[in-house]
This record gives sequence, structure tokens and C-alpha cells, in this order.
Amino acid sequence: MFSPDSLKELVKKQGYSYFEVVDQPQIIDDFIYKRPVVAIASRYPIVDIHAVEPNIELAATIGLADDFAFSRKILRATIDIPHMGYCDCYVVHFKSKRSMIELDEKNQKWSPEKTIIESLKANVAGGWGSTIKRGSEATLLMIDMIERREATDYPMVLMGDFNNTLADGVLSHLTTNTLRFVSAIDRDAYLAKYCLNDGWDLFQAVRSNEGNESNDAIEIEKAKLKPTQAITQTRTPTHYFGAGSSVLDYILFSCEFDASYHDSLYQVSDYHTYDRHLINPIFDRDGESTDHGIVLVTLTLRS
Repeated sequence: MFSPDSLKELVKKQGYSYFEVVDQPQIIDDFIYKRPVVAIASRYPIVDIHAVEPNIELAATIGLADDFAFSRKILRATIDIPHMGYCDCYVVHFKSKRSMIELDEKNQKWSPEKTIIESLKANVAGGWGSTIKRGSEATLLMIDMIERREATDYPMVLMGDFNNTLADGVLSHLTTNTLRFVSAIDRDAYLAKYCLNDGWDLFQAVRSNEGNESNDAIEIEKAKLKPTQAITQTRTPTHYFGAGSSVLDYILFSCEFDASYHDSLYQVSDYHTYDRHLINPIFDRDGESTDHGIVLVTLTLRS
């Protein structure tokens, strides 16, 4: 967002009394801004706020520049949540898929064919550069989260615009479920503690369990549905481009929010993507809305 002070006042009216940013947008001219920043609003006390810094030594080890920086500062807020205590909440906006190479065609005496070829080369190389940047941001953040978890044992929530799907490999390590060369018992315990779970998957698991319990109580023939049919739900995209769509926005949780984890405190009882402003926009209402769908989850305290 571009206007932290204005947003702070808006969300305060909705009961979000705590609001923080770790950066400021850049003003070009009067009311014209660029370089938006991330923010967090909370109904519960924010007891600590921090801008995550990349581990430069590690960045160099994996082949990145020694001045590597996140394209947008990553916010970590420690929030005092009822029944849970302190929880680290991270807000991100990873590097976009836009090419990192901007071609200045006006200052080149190129033929039309040469211009197209140079644009193609810039798109290929620049797009891959953005992918490297985005994946590296996620990697260095994940390392910082693991180190923070080791030091504090606080539950973790990671949310924001990932500018990528989780499944294509660039960001899949955020929800990794593999750990080689250790025993199965140790592997499962450490993966559960230090890795993250997609809120959508946690919600589907809860619905599946509830559906199975319900199906045990009724006759399937009367319901005219198979157990799996009763719980199937398609994930709503959060972004549309041309004729295509994808999920780019996520909320990830540590094991304290996983109903299948024996020591979990909360479960994801509802998951919804608000997209009215994208599917059926009305200019007077939606003219200044985000171009992404908004992911909403409901967390219920487990009994």
C-alpha cells in the first residue's frame, strides 16, 4: 500500500487498533507515490516489530550478490494472541514476475525485427532474473524464520502476495516436507516444528475430517453423495491476467494451527477468497481496489 496513515485510520474504525509498517513508500511528486510497502493491522497487541534482514553471508554462499536486499522490506510483528501468547506474523510482497531488464527502445536505432528480438531476449533473461530474486527472497526469509523459531519457539504465520504459485518449485521450499539423512521420527518432528503449512490445505483437512464424521452418521445412499463429493471445493484464484488465473496470495501457518498436530491450539475452520471487486466490479465502489483477491481465514480455538 501507498498511504500507511490513511489505511491506519480506516482499519482502526473496524476495530484494528494496532497497526505497523517497517518502511515508507517513495513520493515522486505531491500525491504520486511509487514503491509500495507492506503493513499489518491487528485487534491484539503488537509487542514487537522488526524488518527482516537477509543473511548476507548465506546469500553469498548460494551465489547471490554481497549487497543482496529484499525487493520490499519484510515485516515481522510479534502479536500477543489469546490462548496462545506471542506469535510471529510475517508480511511479504515477493519480487514480481515483471522483467528485471527494462529495454530502452527509443534511444536505439533498431529495425522493427531487431526491436522484437531484443525485447524477446530481455523478457527471457529479465523474467528469469525476477524468478531468481523471488525464490532467493523466500529462501533467505525461511532461513531467518527457522532461526527465529529455534530461538523463541513462537508460532509462525506467513502471509502476503507471493507473486508465484507454491507448487511450481520456485517457492515450494516454504512448505517443504522432506528432510534427508535423518531418522523418520526425527524428520517428522523437526519438519512439523520448523516448516509451514498452506492454510488452504489445513482447511481442506478439517473439512475432510468433519465430512467423514458426518457421513458416519447418515446413510450414503440417502445423501446421494459419496463422502469425497460432499467436501470437494475448488480453490478460488487470487489473480487474473488475460484469460488465465492463478493463486498468488497465501497464508501459511506453523503446526500450532494444524488440527492434525497433537499440540495444536487453533484450526483453520474457514477459508475464503474475497474477489467481488474482480469478478463483478462497480467503479464507484471498486475503482481504487486491489487487483488481487483477498485471502481470508477463520481460526477456531480447539477444544
